[in-house]
Amino acid sequence: MRVDLLTKEYPPEIYGGAGVHVAELVRALRRALEVRVHAFGAERSEADTRAYPVPAELGGANAALQTLGVDLTMVPAIEGADLVHSHTWYANFAGRAAQLLHGIPHVMTAHSLEPLRPWKAEQLGGGYRISSWIERDAVESADAVIAVSDGMRRDILRSYPRVGSERVHTIRNGIDLETWRPRHDPALLDALGIDPDRPTIVFVGRITRQKGLPYLLRAARRLPADVQLVLCAGAADTPEILAEVQAGIAALREERTGVVWIEEHLPTEQLSAILTAATAFVCPSVYEPLGIVNLEAMA
Repeated sequence: MRVDLLTKEYPPEIYGGAGVHVAELVRALRRALEVRVHAFGAERSEADTRAYPVPAELGGANAALQTLGVDLTMVPAIEGADLVHSHTWYANFAGRAAQLLHGIPHVMTAHSLEPLRPWKAEQLGGGYRISSWIERDAVESADAVIAVSDGMRRDILRSYPRVGSERVHTIRNGIDLETWRPRHDPALLDALGIDPDRPTIVFVGRITRQKGLPYLLRAARRLPADVQLVLCAGAADTPEILAEVQAGIAALREERTGVVWIEEHLPTEQLSAILTAATAFVCPSVYEPLGIVNLEAMA
């Protein structure tokens, strides 16, 4: 059986939980099935993995139109698959088009829902209406919809009442416990400016409205003076939210010491060491179907 998996994020281009989910899923499925990956971005060297850049003609277009362009270039290569599996609205249109063109089942995994992320309009402008349309059509027409938590399943059925409950299945996010385990690395902490002797609160996430970082920065003003705040935060959705976070961090640093901001995407081993050193991990998200980062922190 050949399964073609469609995704925006795939190693090494991963910026969020959906990309982590997809990478681990492909690794597991390939033990039993033929899996071909179709991903956005630069060419990958991995076997049975094909990448699709934004068509040159859409270089200056709205991000939602660029997504449609990438999706359309994926569809011809899916011919011959027995099933197509799409992840997030970015790839849902390609999955839906392949379902219609090639006459194959379309399974989609919902990692978040556009109706519950109205702040995406700040990033996409009118493209948010396009992303919402793509997701709605994909959910309502998919042969099966996978929710990453029971709460997500309830959200799907509430947001899209035309979808029969028998088509929505919960398969919870998970992590690899061989990879995510306690690690002690004093040299790394020193290099990053983290004091191992201070109580430490750690945040890990993208700089988006969804992750709630501005709320954390305001709340951090009330922390005891000896508490250290480590922010592993990057990949800003928009210049506006980035500027807001930059201003919040600058203001906090004027009031207290021990505010460490790490913008780059860290390797798993380094992030594990930071989480191991944490006294507490915080997730101030305003919306989180099942945050993989919480599982990683608990491990």
